[in-house]
Amino acid sequence: MMAEHAGQVDLSRRSFLLAATAATVAGPVLLGLGCQSLASGQATSAAPPAPHLEYFEGAFGITAGDLDRVLREALGGGGDYSDLYFQHSQGTWIVMEDGKVNRAFTSVSLGMGVRVLKREQTGYAFSQELSLPAMLEAAKAAASLANGGGQAPGARGLEARPLKRQPRLDLYPQAQPWDQVGVPQRLELLRRVGGRMAASDGRIKKTLLQFHDGQSRVLLANSDGVLLSDLRPRTSLFASCVAEQDGRRESNYRDITTRAGLEVYTPALLDELAGGAVKRTLELFDARPLMAGEMPCVLAPGSAGILLHEAIGHGLEADFNRRRVSTYAERLGQRIAGEQVTVVDDGTIPHAHGAINFDDEGGQSQRTVLVEKGVLRSYLHDRLSARWYKCDSTGSGRRQSFEYAPMPRMRATFMEAGPFEPAEIIASVKKGLYAVQFTNGQVNIGAGDFSFYVKSGYAIENGKLTHPVKDVNIIGNGPQALSRISMVGNDPALATAGYMCGKLGQTVPVSQGLPTTLVSAINVGGTHG
Repeated sequence: MMAEHAGQVDLSRRSFLLAATAATVAGPVLLGLGCQSLASGQATSAAPPAPHLEYFEGAFGITAGDLDRVLREALGGGGDYSDLYFQHSQGTWIVMEDGKVNRAFTSVSLGMGVRVLKREQTGYAFSQELSLPAMLEAAKAAASLANGGGQAPGARGLEARPLKRQPRLDLYPQAQPWDQVGVPQRLELLRRVGGRMAASDGRIKKTLLQFHDGQSRVLLANSDGVLLSDLRPRTSLFASCVAEQDGRRESNYRDITTRAGLEVYTPALLDELAGGAVKRTLELFDARPLMAGEMPCVLAPGSAGILLHEAIGHGLEADFNRRRVSTYAERLGQRIAGEQVTVVDDGTIPHAHGAINFDDEGGQSQRTVLVEKGVLRSYLHDRLSARWYKCDSTGSGRRQSFEYAPMPRMRATFMEAGPFEPAEIIASVKKGLYAVQFTNGQVNIGAGDFSFYVKSGYAIENGKLTHPVKDVNIIGNGPQALSRISMVGNDPALATAGYMCGKLGQTVPVSQGLPTTLVSAINVGGTHG
């Protein structure tokens, strides 16, 4: 979310607009800092079959007979598989600056998509209208595209199997759904965080809060007979501040994103967000650049996992390897890192931003070991890549919305715990960088080359953390950095911040993390001496 200044608005009008827009939004959500734990959600028992058609039938008149007719139309051009993806998404955004709301709005998105596979051909079409004629027209268009732009006379595809409700995981139950939360409760959250930041230190001059809550109702039916539905909540709170000292200004932030409801925002969490933003900001007054050059870099647990996600994770998505764009193509079964390194992508971590009860093709969410003790074991597969590689899907077929076909995507990508104490890892470094928080990352997915700006970090001198650092970039290559991991800590954590991962024009929610990790040598851009 980007903050925008809407100018001064009188409070009565602002309150009216907020109340009016929030009243249109429904959005159950529930979360917890349980996403700090890497315990797999597979321990969560499968939820009973959800009332799959109740919502879409009650709200839009979609029946089981409609789904069957649309699937039969989609396969009528000779396709061998089809899926239907219905989505109704709603969200609320509030931006508060210096204790005053300067922007608030809601969004609504509704529609359905039809995908048809015919051997290696894919046809996709969508409709923003949920009438049966519109859905049949979308199915006809998708079938034609899968058939190379034409409709083979008399062509018949496989018959769709009878739809049957499927059990699924229940990874994001909600205690206080957002459609039961009023505007005053939302504003109270923001005022508490903003007030704590403003009152914590006289040097704090400005506060900015960006808040979002929302939900997405999904219904999926495919020609394998799978029928699934889900209610996918999300909420985020971004707290930042500006401080001034001796005529110099600095700013920093702290944020959290998760799949949860109002209950996640406990007083303790709100105070931690406020205190974290202030601490990170004030530390920058004591920050100094590092001398540029190659040096050891210790990655802090949690948020530094963005480096793993960008520099390595995308390269393990199967479509990039199928097209031989990734540097990891043709390397299954080969050693790509040291024995301490085990990398996992897991969609089953309760309340994690990247958690999914099932993927956007109807595949069960699961835990996938990508790198096991340094050996590349698997790519991330959707149905199409799994067919190509003659293996099972890893439940990684994801899409931004009903307007897009799915493709292999990450969910929650992290490195598992190693044998070392964090203090032991830092103590092993004579001179280097301890990197906590990254921004402005750039990555070449094919080669794995990356650069990141270190927003928060510390110098390491003689095995101890010393002064905060600023104006520091790290530059490297993902596969090379992976091979240079020499010590892995026993403190795995997921980042509390939420990331929207972009790929080929689509964005999806993801999580990432790692334990305290030592990369023995990485290029650090700082000052020249």
